[in-house]
Amino acid sequence: MNALRFRRAAVAVAAAAALPLTLTACGGDDSSGSASDKASTAAPSAEKSMPADDAATADGPFGPACASVPKDGAGSFDGMAKDPVATAASNNPALSTLVAAVKKAGLVDTLNNAENITVFAPTNDAFAKIPKADLDKVLADKAMLTKILTYHVVGQKLTPQQLESGSYATLEKSQLTTAGSGEAYKVNDASNVVCGNVPTANATVYIVDSVLMPK
Repeated sequence: MNALRFRRAAVAVAAAAALPLTLTACGGDDSSGSASDKASTAAPSAEKSMPADDAATADGPFGPACASVPKDGAGSFDGMAKDPVATAASNNPALSTLVAAVKKAGLVDTLNNAENITVFAPTNDAFAKIPKADLDKVLADKAMLTKILTYHVVGQKLTPQQLESGSYATLEKSQLTTAGSGEAYKVNDASNVVCGNVPTANATVYIVDSVLMPK
């Protein structure tokens, strides 16, 4: 009987001694779990903010000629983004020859009413590379002018990444090719993109330094 009482007392003492350790361990688990929960809760907000910044940088216009685009008004990047592409181009002084050609060909409504297109827009200097007699001849021939201008239009919005190595059908029904990387791209291995990824209400514009000729 005495031995039984002794065993019961020993068990009780052992249990009493173990209880504080158990409570401490449980308390430790709760605090560490709480800290890890806080860390895991805080982490996603930091991760979400980083891609947004990267995307904003990648999505902007690029190229040396972008510096000459007006800083404000209808011809600025913000202004062009609000108008359909032919109207937007008419507000950019560097594209006045292109706009005059588009009007002669009767393509203003066609371009303004199209959805999700890419326009490779030659600058005034690009048209100036063509001998005046040849340019005057093209401007006087509506069918030829339409053929050349529609060759500068692709029926989808192209990102800079898609220009790295691509071949795309134009509204003129033949293909143009693109190649490059970073902020340096060529169209048909000849015409350089001098201000790219310019948004308008219905198109993405890549301003180029040479007029593209259908193959």
